[in-house]
Amino acid sequence: MLHTASSGPVTGLDTLYLCLRDGDVVATGEVRINIAYLNGLQAEAVLAEALSLFDRIDWSREAADLLADEAIWSEASAPVRMLLDIALHDLLARRQGVPLAQWLGAATMPISHPTNQTLFISTPEQFLAQAESYVSRGFCDLKVRVGAGAFEDDLWRLSQLRSRFGETIKLAVDANGAWSRGDAEAKLAQLAEFDLAYVEQPIAAGDFDLMLELARKSPMPLMLDESVSGLRDVEAIVGASGRLWAHLKLVKLGGIAPTLKAAAALRKGNIPFMLGQMNEGAVATAAALHLACATGPTFAELYGADGLADDPASGLTYDQGQVTGTQAPGLGLTVDLSKTSLLKEFAR
Repeated sequence: MLHTASSGPVTGLDTLYLCLRDGDVVATGEVRINIAYLNGLQAEAVLAEALSLFDRIDWSREAADLLADEAIWSEASAPVRMLLDIALHDLLARRQGVPLAQWLGAATMPISHPTNQTLFISTPEQFLAQAESYVSRGFCDLKVRVGAGAFEDDLWRLSQLRSRFGETIKLAVDANGAWSRGDAEAKLAQLAEFDLAYVEQPIAAGDFDLMLELARKSPMPLMLDESVSGLRDVEAIVGASGRLWAHLKLVKLGGIAPTLKAAAALRKGNIPFMLGQMNEGAVATAAALHLACATGPTFAELYGADGLADDPASGLTYDQGQVTGTQAPGLGLTVDLSKTSLLKEFAR
């Protein structure tokens, strides 16, 4: 169970899979659908939308043509686009017999990338024990969720981490937009003593000019997450000339293809960015991992599949601060469909 600043307790992940079969080649896409706290979309609505869209797709068409068909992508929500996009990318890379990262243009192998770990809202004892566990496993890039309770408690938790681990850890915080506009500046000033790498989404999305003004006064960089839901948001961040950074997620942008475009725009503008995800299963996590290997983000948040129970997909390992996949074709995973429930089949 997780208890985050914005979503409350999360006891499990409700996940929708799309399996594409082309002869002996089997590809898989995934999207987590119980994330209404992020996008306002109820799980039942996402499921109904996906079934409706997939009923209308001509599956006899080539995967590359489907991926390039703007008519398909323009009518679907970001989660449904992500589901289809990942499955098509996995299929195309598997057909060519190469890892998806290589198909996307990664220059080096293996499929491995450093990742942070997030410390969610918990009791002081649980918080410190979890931090000890992460650091003992080599995960020294820690992000702390703040904003769910008293700010003094947030300061205490950060002071405990610095006291215990010193500068051996990289430390950041994520407010998930929980701070008010009136006190965000003062809170940022108080956080300066902890040498934070960045503060993520201090205030709610919706007022870009205010966020930019806050960034000008902040003693540490501001990273936008909930404020980044499309390429227009990325363009605005590039236009801010480095005062704001971006956290890119496939579920917000609609899959690998648009996230790749966003990453390219940020790199061209010399804007630091994070390639991240929700708490998600191995398929969605592997998609983000392969994209990170291809784009070289400044930060990566790929912890989503670490320690999950009952995940149908396997092939990712977490150790020494890294998440590592296999060099098998596509996403490089093995998916046990017997652990899933079949909702519908679509024929060519």
